[in-house]
Amino acid sequence: MKSTRRHFFKTMATGAGTMLLGPSAKAMSSVEQFNGYPERVGMLVDLSLCIGCRRCEEACKRANQLPPVEAPLNDSSVFEHTRRTDAENYTVVNRFANPQPNQPAVYVKKQCMHCEEPACASACLVGALRKTKEGPVVYNPDICLGCRYCMIACPFYIPAYEYHNPTSPKVRKCTLCYERIKAGGMPACAEICPVEAITFGKRSDLIKLAQAQILNNPGEYQNHIYGLDEVGGTTWLYISKVPFAKLGFPTDVGTTPFPEYTRGFLSAVPVVFVVWPALLGGFHLFANNRQPAPAQEDGVTRNDEETEQ
Repeated sequence: MKSTRRHFFKTMATGAGTMLLGPSAKAMSSVEQFNGYPERVGMLVDLSLCIGCRRCEEACKRANQLPPVEAPLNDSSVFEHTRRTDAENYTVVNRFANPQPNQPAVYVKKQCMHCEEPACASACLVGALRKTKEGPVVYNPDICLGCRYCMIACPFYIPAYEYHNPTSPKVRKCTLCYERIKAGGMPACAEICPVEAITFGKRSDLIKLAQAQILNNPGEYQNHIYGLDEVGGTTWLYISKVPFAKLGFPTDVGTTPFPEYTRGFLSAVPVVFVVWPALLGGFHLFANNRQPAPAQEDGVTRNDEETEQ
């Protein structure tokens, strides 16, 4: 992977979490030691089938008790700008112009990719994020420190923080409807899709299905399954008739799991250089929070200098 400022900060975040978590986290950060759970599930999206109905957005919100969709499903104005997932929208659908002449626009569903070796989990200092044997990457808010290293580490910029919640903010993202899967069901978005653009199943079976679709339609689909190898593989897989670079997919993430980059990094960098900046940042925030409140006199707020005068 090309060395970039973005990659440096992600490596730092992933390395800090792996170092603090110790041997268990280091084991997860090695490709040789972890090849994925054999029975894990996955999701396959055929972007040529998606019609942009946004019913997946609505179903996701219902399944996760999130606020209603920001605009009616028949309101196409939401596609006038590219949207990102956030604390109240675990999945969003964006529209992209088709570079092929006289072809319809392409709609792309975006959510957490649930990486095979998640950088967010490796970066987490307390193990609040973990990869389950079923496939989803899940989050435990009860032990989260709020450090937000996971947000820096994620190659897809997915984890979102509840900045609007001043008392008990949490990190939010798609859960792949983990509880539904454990109960024998399927994720809400796959269940609701009216055109079956989303297929839920065993990841190994979905790979075969995607390969067959590409081979059986020569020249139509891109000869690439996005998510098969990106950052070591993801739970979500995509096939498309349009180059992924034209559809907002990051194509510079490489095929190596991000935690793998920290192995050499951690052996060369003393722990103090990884942990100390985080501690200093915490001390700085603590000190700022202890600043005295502005003095108040006769209903007028004054700063410290004015008060002394």
